[in-house]
Amino acid sequence: MRLAPALVALSLVACASGPVPTAPAAPPPAAKTAVPSVQAPPPLKELALGEAAVRISGPASELTAACKDAVVRAHTGLDALKALPAPRDTVTTLSWYDDATAVINDLDFQAELARQSSPNAEMRKAGEDCDREIQALTTAIYQDRAVYDALSSLDLTGQDASTAWWMKRDLREFRRAGVDRDDATREKVRALNDEVVAIGQEFDRNILKGTRRVTFTPAELAGLPADFRKAHAPGPDGLVTLTTDYPDYHPFMAYARSSKAREKFSRAYNTRASPENIEVLSRLLAKRWELATTLGYTSWADYVTENKMIGTGRAASEFIERITAASTERSAKELARVLARERKDIPSTKQVLSWDYGYYSDRVKIEQYRFDAKAARPYFEFDRVLQGVLDVSGRLFDLSYRPVTGATVWDKEVQVYDVIAGSSFGDRAGQTLGRIYVDLHPRENKFKHAAQYGVISGQAGHRLPESALLCNLPRSGELMEYDDVRTLFHEFGHLVHHILGGNTRWAANSGVRNEWDFVEAPSQMLEEWMRDPGVLQTFAREAKTGKPIPTKMVKQLRAADEFGKGVDVRQQMFLAATSLHFHDRDPAKIELTPYFADIQSRYSLFPYVPGTTFYTAFGHLNGYSAVYYTYMWSKVIAKDLFTAFKSAGMFDPATAQRYRKDILEPGGGKPAAELVADFLGRPYDFRAYEAWLREGDSPVRNAPRGGPSAAARTVR
Repeated sequence: MRLAPALVALSLVACASGPVPTAPAAPPPAAKTAVPSVQAPPPLKELALGEAAVRISGPASELTAACKDAVVRAHTGLDALKALPAPRDTVTTLSWYDDATAVINDLDFQAELARQSSPNAEMRKAGEDCDREIQALTTAIYQDRAVYDALSSLDLTGQDASTAWWMKRDLREFRRAGVDRDDATREKVRALNDEVVAIGQEFDRNILKGTRRVTFTPAELAGLPADFRKAHAPGPDGLVTLTTDYPDYHPFMAYARSSKAREKFSRAYNTRASPENIEVLSRLLAKRWELATTLGYTSWADYVTENKMIGTGRAASEFIERITAASTERSAKELARVLARERKDIPSTKQVLSWDYGYYSDRVKIEQYRFDAKAARPYFEFDRVLQGVLDVSGRLFDLSYRPVTGATVWDKEVQVYDVIAGSSFGDRAGQTLGRIYVDLHPRENKFKHAAQYGVISGQAGHRLPESALLCNLPRSGELMEYDDVRTLFHEFGHLVHHILGGNTRWAANSGVRNEWDFVEAPSQMLEEWMRDPGVLQTFAREAKTGKPIPTKMVKQLRAADEFGKGVDVRQQMFLAATSLHFHDRDPAKIELTPYFADIQSRYSLFPYVPGTTFYTAFGHLNGYSAVYYTYMWSKVIAKDLFTAFKSAGMFDPATAQRYRKDILEPGGGKPAAELVADFLGRPYDFRAYEAWLREGDSPVRNAPRGGPSAAARTVR
């Protein structure tokens, strides 16, 4: 997920159905008061379901025209707002402001999706240009003293809590943009913001085109599953060509027997977008530092964490140290077991190297947990897994997904679904709640990781939410890794959040408008359902026979999944430390590669490999900048949220509906801590996370016996 300014915030996936229904009525307080002395701006243009996807699909000229129109409409609405005589009517002023910002927010959603997913170079360029224009306008809005004065003078007495929270958030963003600074400072901030956006796009662009191709002899594929080898036949030269995209890279690193082949692939993977992004990232860090210090912050880390739950860069650093310390003992024990297994093959081994960990951790799982990941692959055929995600989320949240055929989309592999409300939605039962687009397979010039992108922000009485999911998973008929399944559940949690949170009074609160270090909690929550044996057996069926995954195999899988948990947490803290510490000091005083190697020596369990530059393709350094810690912070919250389901049952209707209404449906209408307290009946804490980290700490003595089964690796 992409980190963005408050006005242009990324909102997660939405779903809708066939003919456009009448959207549910907005709450009565949103009624607008006529102001005869000022001509009202034209009403926000409401797109029918699917129209935004048509725009994203091209041609580029239409996206460019829509972008320019959105900018004009935003200016018109804000000019009208500023012209209102004092004392301004509160609802009228807020409505005009919300409409003006919603139109550019949605266009930025669409521009961002186009630049990250379109197969057409002109469309990607149009998306970049539109994104820069809207980001520049966002800065201009937040620096507009007249808009700030109009909003800050409103009497919010009688308005609901979600309105007050929205205004508190947005007025803070005005101050963070320098609205109260002199003209010269505001101009400098504006210019720096423009540069940060442009350089960040360059960083992303280099990653998109940075896929590497690596050739191997057929013998170097020894150990890979038969279906993988069959799908990767040798070319005319007798060599097999693989790419650094996930469907090739992750299975190879887990199963290929040749350490030298794994090393070759690892070095290619960890030099993507290098050397070009070394210089690009240096410029990006320098401009962020200059922007933050110009505004009076000690660093970009302090600036970007100020509006998060964690509050400060120092608190983020302390959190990283706390989790690192909590996982140190477990991770050391796990790594020692992997080293012992590797020494059975290579007695002279002194330490586990990064390209050997996945392979030898699988050996541990096979030999000590009676679990072979390759044996589980036939139970994770792509189509069955996707249907499983739809079925599980539908049952949990009382939703159904209706396929939309014939919809215009940006690539032929994109699937479209409308999301339909079940009976527990009361007056909305049977109605369409939104539309989702799932673009799940790798291709050239497409986003290389997994993320949810907004398309339309929903608003009660006005429009339904829409959103898209971009992943890089195997195709129909192909087999997935267990961690691919985890990735799909995780990202689908974002989609559901965007849809269910897309019926708010104000568009500014729609979808995932929470503090950024909370937004991963609902997605990590949904992962819990694919870990449940009973749930897993409903969709994990053998590709040819349709038989469900055996109970014994599920038990072995779950036991093996516990192994490596500590190592995974340490690796996540290494990434979090890289993200934070690249941004909490003057970049002029550091040289990126040596400093990255130093961070790795302090936080990672694996030594730095000279000549590699993982950070040049670490896309979160643009999208999340300093706040990659949010994944683990959200996991702490997610583990606490899940305690309610552990007590009541995985599909307990009352608990599920309460979670939907307390956590998801409010969108960004409350501080995240209040949402959690509403659901749990208390503030969140670390106890559930700490218990999870201890689970399965010494699993060898209790290793299940039986035939081989499947292993799990964490894909982020």
